Amino acid sequence: MTPVKLKKNINLSTLKTIHKGGFCISLRSFQGGFEYSDYEGVISPAYQVFYPAIDIVARYYKYLFKDKSFIEKMNSYAMSLRDGKNIAFEDFGNTRIPLPPLDEQKKIADFLDKQCGEVDALAHNIQQQIDTLEQYKRAIITETVTKGLNPSAPMKDSSIPWIGQIPADWAIHPLYYYFGERNRPNRLGKNKNLLSLSYGKIIKKDINTNEGLLPASYNSYNIIEPLDIVLRLTDLQNDKRSLRTGLSFERGIITSAYVTLKPVKQVSSVFFHYLLHAYDVSKVLYNMGNGVRQSLNYDELSKLPLIEPPLAEQKKIADFLDDKCGKIDAMIKTKQEQLAKLEEYKKAIIFEYVTGKKPVPEEER
Repeated sequence: MTPVKLKKNINLSTLKTIHKGGFCISLRSFQGGFEYSDYEGVISPAYQVFYPAIDIVARYYKYLFKDKSFIEKMNSYAMSLRDGKNIAFEDFGNTRIPLPPLDEQKKIADFLDKQCGEVDALAHNIQQQIDTLEQYKRAIITETVTKGLNPSAPMKDSSIPWIGQIPADWAIHPLYYYFGERNRPNRLGKNKNLLSLSYGKIIKKDINTNEGLLPASYNSYNIIEPLDIVLRLTDLQNDKRSLRTGLSFERGIITSAYVTLKPVKQVSSVFFHYLLHAYDVSKVLYNMGNGVRQSLNYDELSKLPLIEPPLAEQKKIADFLDDKCGKIDAMIKTKQEQLAKLEEYKKAIIFEYVTGKKPVPEEER
C-alpha cells in the first residue's frame, strides 16, 4: 500500500487504523487480492483489515495473496455473495493456504523482494520514458498549432492569454464562426455503429455487449459524421487528466452527454482537433468550468476564441502532426508492450516461487 496525503477537513473518526504488517481487502470484491501495509496509518472503512494469528513472514504472504491463482480462488467466494452483502472473514476463512517453514518463507520473500524490485525499477524507468514522450507530443502539438511551421514568419499578439504570439496572417474568431453543434438524435435506433471517446480517440464499441453500464436504448444517442469533433465537457472539476477531445472518422452514434462540433465553413477539422487538444492539455477547458460548474454546453463553448491559419497551412500543419504524432505513438505503444511483458514476468515469478514450483536458487539463499 502506498501512503497518500489526506484531504483537508476529512473526518478521521470514519477511517480504520492499519498497522505495519497488516492486510486489507475491499468489502465488496477480491479484485486485486489482499493489500499489504508497510506503514502505520488509516484507511477507508470500505476495507476489512486482517493480521496474522501465528508467527509468519508477512512479506511472503504479501506475494502469495497477490498471486493470480489465489485471487481467482478468492473471487469465487466474492461471486457467491448476493444481495449486496459485504465480504467478511467467515466467507473465506477456511481457505487452505501454504505454510512453508519460517526460514523458507523468509528466503522466498527476500528473493522476490529483490527480483520484483528490479522489475519495478525497469518498469518505472520505462514509464518515465512514456511520460517524457507524452510531454514531448503535447509540446509539439501546442507549439505547431499556435506558431505554425515557419519559424521566421512575422508574428502578432493574439490577445489570448494562453496562446500569446501567432503568425501575423492568422485570423481569430469565436468557435461558433467555425463550428456549429451536431444535435441529431438516433430517434428510431437505426444506426448501430456505436462509438466512444477514449483517451483522446474515437473508438468503435460492440453495441451488443452486456458489459458495463448500458442505456435502456440508444435512441437518444447523437448521430455524428466523419470529421466531427467530439468533446467530453462533463466532470471538469473531478477529472483533470483525461483527454477530452476526439475526431470522428466515420458515421456512427455517441452519447449525447458529449458536445459534438460540425464544421460550418471550409476548415481542416484535423487542424482544429489538434488545436482543441492543445487547449485541453493546457487546462483551458477545465478553467472554463471553474467554480460550481462541473460541465460546459455548446453555448458556453461557442464563445471560445480560436485561431485560424490559411486553409492550405491548416492542412500542412495537420499532415505534419499526423506524421509526427504517429511516430511518437508508435514508440509509446512499444514501451507499453514492454511494460505489459514485465508485469506478466513479475506475475510468473511470484507464482513459481510462492507456490514452490521453483526453489530459491542456492546463490540467493
